[in-house]
Amino acid sequence: MPSAALLVLASAGSTFSARQSAYLRHATTAPLDPSSIIGVIAHLECARRAPSCVTANVTVQRDAWDGVLGGPVGAFQLLYALNALYAYEGDAAVEPGLWAAVREAALGFKYWSSDPPVDALAPETWYWSENKVLAHRTDELLAGQRFANATFSVTGRNGTWHAQRARRELLEWLDFRARFGFTEWHTDVYYQVDVIALLSLVEWSEDAALATRAAMVLDIVLIDIALHLHAGNFAATHGRSYAKDKPSAPLQDTFGLSKLLFDDTDEPYGNGTDEGATILARAQSYRMPELVRRIAARDAPMVSRQRMNLNLTEQPDPDPAVPPPPAPFGLDFEDEANLPFWWSYASQALWMMTPLLVRVAERDGLWDTLLADARVAFDLVRVEGDVEQTVANARRLQAVLWPMMDAALLNEVNTCAYRTRNFALSTAQDYRKGLRGAQTHPSQATLSGRAVVFTQHPAYAPALGDELPADFSWKRFDEPGPGYWTGNGAEPRAAQHENVALVIYAPQYPPLAPLGFPYLNETHAYFPQAHFDEVVRAGSNASWTFGRKGSAYVALFSLVPTTWRVGGPELFENGDLPFDLVAEGGASNVWITELGDAARWGSFARFRTAILSARVEATPLADQGADGMADGFDVLYGSPSVGEMRFGWHAPLVVNGSEVPLHDYPRYDNPYIRKDVVATLGGGGCGVDGRELCFAFRDADSEHFLTLDFGAVDRNASALWL
Repeated sequence: MPSAALLVLASAGSTFSARQSAYLRHATTAPLDPSSIIGVIAHLECARRAPSCVTANVTVQRDAWDGVLGGPVGAFQLLYALNALYAYEGDAAVEPGLWAAVREAALGFKYWSSDPPVDALAPETWYWSENKVLAHRTDELLAGQRFANATFSVTGRNGTWHAQRARRELLEWLDFRARFGFTEWHTDVYYQVDVIALLSLVEWSEDAALATRAAMVLDIVLIDIALHLHAGNFAATHGRSYAKDKPSAPLQDTFGLSKLLFDDTDEPYGNGTDEGATILARAQSYRMPELVRRIAARDAPMVSRQRMNLNLTEQPDPDPAVPPPPAPFGLDFEDEANLPFWWSYASQALWMMTPLLVRVAERDGLWDTLLADARVAFDLVRVEGDVEQTVANARRLQAVLWPMMDAALLNEVNTCAYRTRNFALSTAQDYRKGLRGAQTHPSQATLSGRAVVFTQHPAYAPALGDELPADFSWKRFDEPGPGYWTGNGAEPRAAQHENVALVIYAPQYPPLAPLGFPYLNETHAYFPQAHFDEVVRAGSNASWTFGRKGSAYVALFSLVPTTWRVGGPELFENGDLPFDLVAEGGASNVWITELGDAARWGSFARFRTAILSARVEATPLADQGADGMADGFDVLYGSPSVGEMRFGWHAPLVVNGSEVPLHDYPRYDNPYIRKDVVATLGGGGCGVDGRELCFAFRDADSEHFLTLDFGAVDRNASALWL
């Protein structure tokens, strides 16, 4: 809930209220499907906004949500249902029996893994990822305060107890995100979940301090999107992303909410109702700081760097008796109170987490759902009921298999983004090189909402043509990671400087298919010809592939010769044109991406000529880690725009003789982190205890600031978007 001191700005253009109504009109164009909770919210909210937003009369019967709430209930669906309950209970369009079903579902829900067992859980139940922790605890708080005196059947406790428990965990979750960022950094999937849950807290929490903290963290999520938005695309490296989200802006789960808030694309909203946009469209208490909207709309060239997460030592000591290093910030690896935080890093298979993992998994019966990629490996060492022996066995196995067992781990990341009017480039700098990566998306070039380019090292062969089911849709396809389009069999060593990214692939473990750790002997790039105005291949062995979208240009180099792999016509909405550029000559490769535009180069032909004349050298490196795997390459690239670049598997990034840092970035480093400007604009003191974030925006006709003081729980902005 915004501070009373905040000013409210009605922008000269479209207001937030007008954009909410516009989305609701779109979302209610099709007849209501009463079984969709989000659809019901959209129609009921649209009806409330008449005459500016008109929808047909609807009646929602008491059994409408039986298919969602009648069996094991998922955390996300319960969150939607609780939002509907808070907003519309008593609405004449809804039969009261429907709210009784929501109450029953809330009272019978298992809110945390340590609660007593239940007969069945929803298939998507997962207590440990960052977004699921937030969703479960938000569900628990909202249900607890709504049904304060009722008995919750799983625990036998009343709602007040549940609300108090959830509040403690939520305050910690919010504090850690403010301090350390998001484990699932820049995710085009789960930032939507975060937005919905945080909005729910802002709108419905009865604790004003908790609601304010939630609004402040929501501001941070939206700043992350605003810093990386280009033509509707959340054009960033992603901590977690799936095949269904990566190829274009409209397929990203964050697209609807970013279009509603920032409207920087002509792409229409998708068919049906969008969860994030719908919950935003009914928001009454939250208003986005005007500064965030201005950042998203700014076209001036910008470099933005961020650091998120804490650095964890992945390689275990070969001696099982050697203890792990001390946990940072005193967050003891074996203290169960810290479990939600550490497991939100997907650190379940990490060696320092093993004692806690085994103890809790044995006690709470979590082995069937907990370990994901590491499950096969843990099955080899588990001694049922014997925690000490299982831990000892696991430590010996981890000493050998750690490069692949920790595939889902989201370790400390330093991200770099460069955005101009015509393109964007974003990279996770030197992130987990050579190790298995479940769902990470290390680097992406973006020229439009649909003209995007990225490379990968696939773990599995792609599903093509007749192998796809008849009802196949990428929007519904959550390819398990690592797969072909999701994650990496082995993460590259990548580095970016402004508009150029150098990406080196060199797996540091052999493929072990019998243990569930295969990978392909190739790398590949997504390069969607259907979404470029021109695509040209040139150079020795066609080593360069060029694309033009409007006045934006991209050049992509592969050291290993490439060919187009032809897939089914429905793949990624590319029609009949190939989009998969495959380098089949080995899992080790060098890819170079350079972006340019007409403002810098004039014609596309001149850009190509400059790139083709650039010096490119790649020197193979022998194994230096005694793991039997070659260590990639040393690379020299004479970029025609930024100058000579040197980079290697072990070497730093050096541009024109000066080293470019790849690690230890600040929490934020961009043109809008300006303590000095904030003070002059009336934002008060800033950065006194390291728990404040201070943003300032200046252009020719406006000045805005936003300060988020998490210690004092003070959200202060020059203006909010009304």
